[in-house]
Amino acid sequence: MKIALIAAMSRNRVIGINNDLPWHLPDDMKYFMETTRDHVVIMGRKNFDSLPPKFKPLPNRTNVILTRQKGYEVPGCTVFHDMKDAYAFAESHGEKELFVIGGGQIYQMAIAQADVIYLTEIDADIENGEVFFPVMGGEWKEVSRIHHGQDERHVYAFDYVRYERV
Repeated sequence: MKIALIAAMSRNRVIGINNDLPWHLPDDMKYFMETTRDHVVIMGRKNFDSLPPKFKPLPNRTNVILTRQKGYEVPGCTVFHDMKDAYAFAESHGEKELFVIGGGQIYQMAIAQADVIYLTEIDADIENGEVFFPVMGGEWKEVSRIHHGQDERHVYAFDYVRYERV
């Protein structure tokens, strides 16, 4: 089973402010939804809490929440307190590529085991960032890049970049 991280980050590695995304990029959200559809997605509790109510749980995905809170339950989601248990759950359900979808602490825990990173690199520096994507070491190789320009629906230009562990 492949372990993939999927995230959007600014040039200064910001991924969140006030438990929310610091941008509105509809095509990136569509990319996220299409890429993760029909897969297991692992997210932290705070990340789950930040989702709009109409997207809880994320539709057409097996939602796994990682939390330290004992007794935490969410209808339609599976809850674990250890990343290894979450991985084992995904593998036991026949997952070929599971997606870690954040937040910052969850990415930090998962990056050492990740095989692939789907990273939307946003052409902006975001001030007052509170959550950051971890620094990737030299073991990552860019294998594809697709540019998306700034337009009337997207205040920033961005690139969809796929990295694989070498």
